[in-house]
Amino acid sequence: MNKLGIFMNFWEKNWDADHAKYIKKAKDIGFDVLEFQAQPLLEMSDEKLKSLKSMADDVGVELTYSLGLDPNYDVSSPDEKVRLGGVDYLQRIVEQIGKMDGKLLSGVSYAGWGTPSYILNDKRPLWENSLKSMRAIIKTAEDNGVTYCVEAVNRFETCLINTAAEALQYVAEVDSPNIGVLLDTYHMNIEENNIGDAIRLVGDKLTSFHTGENNRTAPGRGHLNWDEIFGALADINYKNRIISEPFVMQGGEVGRDIHVFRDLVENPSEARIDQEAKYLLEFEKSMIKKYMK
Repeated sequence: MNKLGIFMNFWEKNWDADHAKYIKKAKDIGFDVLEFQAQPLLEMSDEKLKSLKSMADDVGVELTYSLGLDPNYDVSSPDEKVRLGGVDYLQRIVEQIGKMDGKLLSGVSYAGWGTPSYILNDKRPLWENSLKSMRAIIKTAEDNGVTYCVEAVNRFETCLINTAAEALQYVAEVDSPNIGVLLDTYHMNIEENNIGDAIRLVGDKLTSFHTGENNRTAPGRGHLNWDEIFGALADINYKNRIISEPFVMQGGEVGRDIHVFRDLVENPSEARIDQEAKYLLEFEKSMIKKYMK
């Protein structure tokens, strides 16, 4: 059965938090994987990294990492100083993940998170800068046994990789065994003509998969066709991680960055979010049993 995971910021309104608390919570609810923002790794000592890794190993939870790249480190930037600074920044993050024997970094980590403020008639120069950067970063990933997963996200969060087809093209141009594709149902709902076809197009290059509803609530709470989604995953014999990434609370860094300006769960106390996490886990287990057992 596929490993099922949850993103820590389902609960937290700021990107950094008590990771130890959520390792335990993920285990108690029944998840196999806890994913969290990779940036805080740079502030952690080697001792802290090893402590979190040991704690996760003790309870049988895998740690994976995601990133919305700060525009100050935009590896697609035409400003060479910014681009090279981004390469160094991402290489250091990959090295921290390697110290924890981590296997996966994903997200908008091939360009600054966000879109240009200027008129863009041709994104190919940014694409080429990103590729140049990624070819250096991916060598660090190869050296550390980390798979670098590029996420296709909607047009409001990047101009570079919006679709499964673009993600495949990017991965092919980088050409490394340590790069793969992350698809996310929330973003696919905006950008793809057909979600099932997009999943089947990526096929064995699909290295990680994020679930979230059309409005980023828990899977099963909105209008996405989950039979189509899990049926397509079954069609490609997908065996990798499925990580749910709902964002349902206004406020804090997360509310600002994800643009959540109203609570999408009524009275979202920690206990209420725990309840919703249990619901989504059971929902996904039922879909796996239906299509992928």
